[in-house]
Amino acid sequence: MANRLLALIIKELLAILRDRRSRMVLIVPPLMQMVIFSFAATLEVKNVSLGILDDDRGQASKELAQRFHGSQTFRHITYLDGVEQIAPLIDSQQAILVVHIEGDFSSKVESGRPAKVQFILDGRRSNAAQIVQGYATRIVNQYGADLAPPSSGGRPPSVELVGRNWFNPNLSYIWFTVPSLVGVLTTLIGLIVTGLSVARERELGTFDQLLVSPLRPFEILLGKTIPAFLLACAEGILILIVAVFVFRVPFNGSVALLIASLAIYLLSVVGVGLFISSLAKTQQQAVLGAFVFMVPAMLLSGFATPVENMPHWLQLVAEANPLKHFMIVVKGIFLKDMPAAVVAANTWPILVIAGITLGGASWFFRSRLE
Repeated sequence: MANRLLALIIKELLAILRDRRSRMVLIVPPLMQMVIFSFAATLEVKNVSLGILDDDRGQASKELAQRFHGSQTFRHITYLDGVEQIAPLIDSQQAILVVHIEGDFSSKVESGRPAKVQFILDGRRSNAAQIVQGYATRIVNQYGADLAPPSSGGRPPSVELVGRNWFNPNLSYIWFTVPSLVGVLTTLIGLIVTGLSVARERELGTFDQLLVSPLRPFEILLGKTIPAFLLACAEGILILIVAVFVFRVPFNGSVALLIASLAIYLLSVVGVGLFISSLAKTQQQAVLGAFVFMVPAMLLSGFATPVENMPHWLQLVAEANPLKHFMIVVKGIFLKDMPAAVVAANTWPILVIAGITLGGASWFFRSRLE
């Protein structure tokens, strides 16, 4: 059995690596997606277009406007002459925020009275508008804090709030995105390679030869699963190396724990891929089936939006998503040096899902062979 299984595994690996299209699928898309996701899939807001309506035109208002000029967030600033220009500027999406400084701003600042600044934001881009509002509020608050000591007789504030960000001190979005790609891209490779294995045999007309060979259905099943598992593991390790040495994401945890968790996770992925390959008659159907699973898995993984923000019933559905659990593990090991006990607590659900997917896929695969 071992010799027959080894021969099938070698044959499957050679069939994948010798085929030009298969090599392209294994190498080019993951590298392209890693670069694109790392720099494009971000919630950071940069190079923001801003409008300023300064009805005061005094020294204090000009200084506040210069604070926005000095910020790295705001790159394109348009000065308005009247309130009637605010709506057209936002309607045409030439600015996501308009800062309206009232006419008595400088006089109130000089006399120590509260001076108001109004923000008008484009609510059509709600997430970006909230983030930009936070940036602008911080600039105005800092300006007010700089004015406070002279107006209060030089007394320092009684309470000072100091923020500290653990595990990602500079709030670099690369540190959040790149570790997540270890799970996302290995999922894609595991699904596609497993899904294409049987479909490729059917298209080439060699699947019937496997059925009349001395190989038993269980051996064919393993021969189709193990190569995809090994290739996906190699892809995950490659992404890990690129994340650490190219993107400079700090790796604080145990490599052995991460690879063990990755192996368990990929067992659940190849189970889904084997189920897809049992249904697909062509390679095109297999790729389509892989993406039918991949898109909901990504949306329910917490990669783009936190699972906690979803409705309760959808959070229950997300518990059946192995990628959701692996995301917690990979980011925890990368950034937090997650202890082995916590890793195990988040990995055992993946092991249960792997047992279900592999068991169901093997039963369906054998029934289709018979």
